[in-house]
Amino acid sequence: MNILFVIVAIIAIVLLITGGFVQSLNFLLWVGVVLLIIAVIAFLLRMISGRRSV
Repeated sequence: MNILFVIVAIIAIVLLITGGFVQSLNFLLWVGVVLLIIAVIAFLLRMISGRRSV
């Protein structure tokens, strides 16, 4: 009974860690997508306005 409890606890800890890891990766992916969209918009605005940066 005690060994079963330890196995269940280890599985729960592993799932908790991997679940949090996946959620943080998902958050960072969305942050990257938003930053990419902002960079594309800034690039397009710079191209439309005709300003040249050296």
